[in-house]
Amino acid sequence: MAKKRFRDVKQGKEKEIVIEKPHSANKWNYASAGIKIKAFLTDSFMLVMPIMYVVFYLIMGGREGFAEHKAMGWIYILIPLVIVQTIFMFKTGQTPGYRAYKITLIDDTTGEKPSLFIILFRNLSAILSLFTFFGWIMMFFRKDKKTLHDLLSGTAIVMKK
Repeated sequence: MAKKRFRDVKQGKEKEIVIEKPHSANKWNYASAGIKIKAFLTDSFMLVMPIMYVVFYLIMGGREGFAEHKAMGWIYILIPLVIVQTIFMFKTGQTPGYRAYKITLIDDTTGEKPSLFIILFRNLSAILSLFTFFGWIMMFFRKDKKTLHDLLSGTAIVMKK
């Protein structure tokens, strides 16, 4: 390939080749792992603790009753938690912890609020990735800080504008 002369490019005899930069992989302002952990802890105290209290003392009759039927007790805790989180995320895209740290849930392809089914699927798979523990650890090794349930559901946690 011959060397292009400046005069030819300037006079329009030769077209200058413009190399387009690839689109940035970080098209959203993803929330950091620290903010997501803080929001999770806030949600744990604001959503999980009241549900646990009701299950422990009103449904199971105390800690001893919960200790005898742990599997059923955790089902009684996790099902209402998934329902409450799904309602919060469907209405506003945020749980109380997400709102406190100004983050929101979006569909990663469109940037809009996900559908009810996607939010429900994400919350159910979050429970499953909690048991594997690998699903939550992923956010420390990825640039976009996504967890396994975010990858499976095609969602992302981003900073709210």
